[in-house]
Parts: sequence; C-alpha cells; structure tokens
Amino acid sequence: MSEFLWTSAAMVEAMHATTQGALPAGITGISIDTRTIKSGEAYFAIKGDVHDGHAFVEAALKAGAGLAVVEATQRDKFPADARLLVVDDVLAALVELGIASRVRLKAPIIAITGSVGKTSTKEALRRVLEAQGKTHASVASFNNHWGVPLTLARCPADVRFAIFEIGMNHAGEIETLVRMVRPHFAVITTVEPVHLEFFAGVEAIADAKAEIFSGLEPDGVAILNRDNSQFARLQKSAKKAGVSRIVSFGADKKAEARLLDVSLHPTCSAVHANILGHDVTYKLGMPGRHMAMNSLAVLAAAELMGADLVHAALTLSQVVPAAGRGVRHVLEVSGGEATLIDESYNANPASMAAAINVLGAAAVGPKGRRIAVLGDMLELGPDGAKLHAGLLDAVQSNGIDLVFCCGPLMRNLWDALSTGKRGGYAGDAAALESQVLAAIRAGDAIMVKGSLGSKMKPIVSALEKRFPGNAALDDAAV
Repeated sequence: MSEFLWTSAAMVEAMHATTQGALPAGITGISIDTRTIKSGEAYFAIKGDVHDGHAFVEAALKAGAGLAVVEATQRDKFPADARLLVVDDVLAALVELGIASRVRLKAPIIAITGSVGKTSTKEALRRVLEAQGKTHASVASFNNHWGVPLTLARCPADVRFAIFEIGMNHAGEIETLVRMVRPHFAVITTVEPVHLEFFAGVEAIADAKAEIFSGLEPDGVAILNRDNSQFARLQKSAKKAGVSRIVSFGADKKAEARLLDVSLHPTCSAVHANILGHDVTYKLGMPGRHMAMNSLAVLAAAELMGADLVHAALTLSQVVPAAGRGVRHVLEVSGGEATLIDESYNANPASMAAAINVLGAAAVGPKGRRIAVLGDMLELGPDGAKLHAGLLDAVQSNGIDLVFCCGPLMRNLWDALSTGKRGGYAGDAAALESQVLAAIRAGDAIMVKGSLGSKMKPIVSALEKRFPGNAALDDAAV
C-alpha cells in the first residue's frame, strides 16, 4: 500500500493542474484549514463565505503542508519556489479530485440523507463498520457542496467501507452531490418540515431528498423509513429512478428491518428487532425512540454492505451522541449535581420534539426539575410561528417543569406556556444566559437546543464554566 493518499502526479492529472516549485512525491492528507493542517498534507485554498483560503497559503506551507492548491489568478502572490498546484478554480479542482477518488474505490459505498438524524445515523454506522474493517466517513456534518467532494478526495483507495452524508437546503443540491458519490446504498432517515422557507411543503422536501436515488449505482438499494408519512412518495420516486430493491425500516409490520420492542432508558435503549429475517436484541448507547428507529437503518445497512450483523448489533452499545447532539455533562452545583444535555448543534420541529422527549425521560434528583432552554428554529417560512407554538404539546406530554425561550420565533411558545412553566424569556441567547445560570439547582436536568443561527452553544459553555463537572457516564444495565 502506498504511503501517500495521493501522489502529486495523480493530483495533477485529476485536477488538470500546472505545477510550481519542488513538489513532494505525494501527500498524506487534504486540509482546508491551517489551524488543523498536518505535515505532509495538501492545502486547498478554498474561497469561503468569510475568508479566502489564499490568504493562508503561506501559513499552510510554513506549517508543513506538502503543497498548496491555488487559483491561477492568485499565483503571482506567492514566491516562485512555493510548492503549488495551480488550477482555474480550487473548489472545482477539489470536485475533480473527489470524482477521481470515486473511480478508484472498490468498497461498498453508502450515502445518508434525511431531515433529521443523518449525522447521528452516519456516526453510528461508522462506529459499527470500523469495528469490522477500515472505514472512511464524512467528518462532522461535511455534507454540502465542499464537504462531500472533500470527503471523497480524502478517502483512501483501500478502505473496506465508505460512508457519505448528503445534505441540502434547496432542491437540486442532493442530485449534484450524489452523482459524485455514486453510492451502492442510500438511506433516507426521515422527511420532516425543515427548510420550509425554501420549499412549498413536506412533499417538496421529500422530492428533494429523493434526488439521492438519481446517483445510485445499478442494482443499488434504497433504505427508507416505512413509518414516515412520505414513505409511499419516496418509494414511488425510487422505483421511477430505476431502483430495483427497496428495504424499509420501522415499527410497521411490513418493514424488513422491524422494531419489535424498545425499552427506553434515560441514557440508552434496549432494542428487540428483526433485521432482514434475523432476530436481534441489542443495547443502543443513545437514548430516545428516534435513535432506536435509526439504529434499524444502521443494522440493515451493515448487513447489506457485508458486515457481520451480530457484531454490528453488539457494537451499537458503544455508540454515543455526537457533539451538540445529546452529549451529557454532570454539572457540580451547590448542594449536589445537575445534568446538562447539549443539543445545541441545530434544530427543527422534529428534532426539537425528539430532544424534549429525551429530556422528559431524563433522571432528576428529589427536588430536581426538567428544564428546556430553547432557541429559534430557523428557515421554517410562513409556518414558523405555528411550529414554534406547537412545541407546547411535547412540553406538556413530557412533564417539562420549566422552559426558557429566546428569539422572536420562540416567543410564540413562550406565549402559549402556562405561568408555572415559564422559566424566562429574552430576545436572544446572549441575553437569556444569565437567567438560565441563576436558575439551576441540584437535581435538575437541563436540555439546550436551537438552530445554529440561534447561537445556543454559548449557553452550554457558560453552564460548563460556571458549574465545572465531567462527562456523564451511562450506568444503565439493559
């Protein structure tokens, strides 16, 4: 096996690049961030929304980058001996390298999308597959126009399994990405009312998600949520796209990966399922019925991709929430401890309701309360006010004691709350922070969630700073 991810010669050929300086024989990785770049990697000077990567080329080379990929119009800014691959457009060159990577891959490839749960499902499948062989997967939520080609270009040629997360905000985006990936398997976790600002309704979102079928390889398999309201629409789209095999998951009796029983615990779940004809009982290291449902898709995918199903089911006990998606911390407060559930990464109506369900199942102390700290859910269009107010049902049915709200949209939930459940309201997260900090006491369970643009993470950080503790451990035996 080569010591290089790419030889310089292969990069030149794939990207139709010209060269400058004394290039290394090859590079060991690919980076777009000088803060994390490692010696021997190639630095791609991508132009972002805020920064132009060309401003950091010299820093990347000084930090040990084997070479930098730059645009021809920027070439004269760098010394004549700088180690450069020169292209017309850096992002387009990254796409070309990603496509070249796909050509050399021999592994089974899976693409995952969905309105909710795609990153958690991807991470669970990554954990399951890497226990059985060399696995490459998208980092964090690298699922967009630069994240997907970057993930492809970073994929070693000798992996046993490859996993790609595919995201979208608008129609047409998934088709472009999935035609690069050309997966053998495609998962749609669920279709829910998200990004409604850009879509006419949930059906339109389903049609956009169904674009994933357009890139499936011949004889590819679609893995769909049979319990979702859009299943029939997705099934029809898959058949129209020529998908010959559709595997469904869910509690529905017709599901090939079927939930038979689930016991929900504060920090985990015990699941009994039938996966493609195999009876399986396993512990899932993440709480919530929604996570249990997605674990069915994970096991179906693992089985279809050639992994050992029993081993895969056992590995699910080791799966833990990703950062900002349910990670728990113990807070040391006056008189005891409180539990912080960090759901701050992002939010939409479905994921918000699921997080409130998890909070409702969280253990509290003798005088503890279940406290939801909620920020605006963005990109919901004209239905935004109604969808925020509609969270009242989840708050009431899960016995949430106090709700703190911030943002103009979350004001709709605040107005719907009874006086006894009102913890505090502010126009934004920064203004709400002090109210939350002052309210916490021993025994409480606090869940913080909102869209990225609502900036709820600083509240999580403030709680951790004020009440230093440690990561919560899963003590449940199931």
